[in-house]
Amino acid sequence: MSRLLVTGAGGMLGRDLLAVLESREDLSVTATTRADLDITDPEAVRAAVAGHDVVINAAAWTDVDGAEAHEQAATAVNGDAVANLAGACAASGARMIHVSTDYVFPGDATEPYPEDAPTSPVNAYGRSKLAGELAVARLLPESGYTVRTAWLYGAHGPNFVATMLRLAGERERLDVVDDQRGQPTWSYRLAERLVALTDAALAGHAAPGVYHGTASGETTWYHLARAVFVLRGLDPERIRPTTSDRFPRPAARPSYSVLAHDRWAAAKLQPLADWRSSLAEALAGEAR
Repeated sequence: MSRLLVTGAGGMLGRDLLAVLESREDLSVTATTRADLDITDPEAVRAAVAGHDVVINAAAWTDVDGAEAHEQAATAVNGDAVANLAGACAASGARMIHVSTDYVFPGDATEPYPEDAPTSPVNAYGRSKLAGELAVARLLPESGYTVRTAWLYGAHGPNFVATMLRLAGERERLDVVDDQRGQPTWSYRLAERLVALTDAALAGHAAPGVYHGTASGETTWYHLARAVFVLRGLDPERIRPTTSDRFPRPAARPSYSVLAHDRWAAAKLQPLADWRSSLAEALAGEAR
């Protein structure tokens, strides 16, 4: 029986990981929340990783705007702590699957970013996450996996889809930006893919390195909001398109966050399904 450690188990993705793993009798799962394990503490991390075959790191600083004012604190969690985990995995012989972000890219592309595209973050959050990616690549060149995701939504945490549904009951009209493109990704489907990658890694079918864990297809926040309204039987004409400059934020956002998925085929795994079908399943409460 393989032994699996999941960090960040209290978050949106972490909770979905535990839901996917609960029926796996061939895996012994240890789940840690922020209260259970301080991943910025190297000694605590070494003790937690010891005895495990794989670590899935779903813990992260996710406050993008907050990172602009507190970059050192964000990097401590998204960079230094990831190095702690990767170093502990290297010392114990464990594999590591680390969740990263599209924000490592500048967002100025016109076609999907391949896994080996040059990185160049435009904000502090992206820089902090890139530091974590580099730590995994440096410390675990033969057993480290980085899975970049984007536009994540799910049942267990704040996200755009939940916000649109809440605002639908509070406002008659909603202005939503139509000049940022990405891939809305259901956290439950990403959790399934992370577990599948774990299986492939343990079986020796998946080469280490970077994978892109986002839904197929692409859209804008405006069209995503309209899709949410349609699926819930609401009038999509209540949503009006606007531009990002109408909503100034402390952290710059990439305008193009579409990722390519070529590396899954080499691991004998399918990329995630189209964002539309996943959104319909998520809102219908299927696969639960």
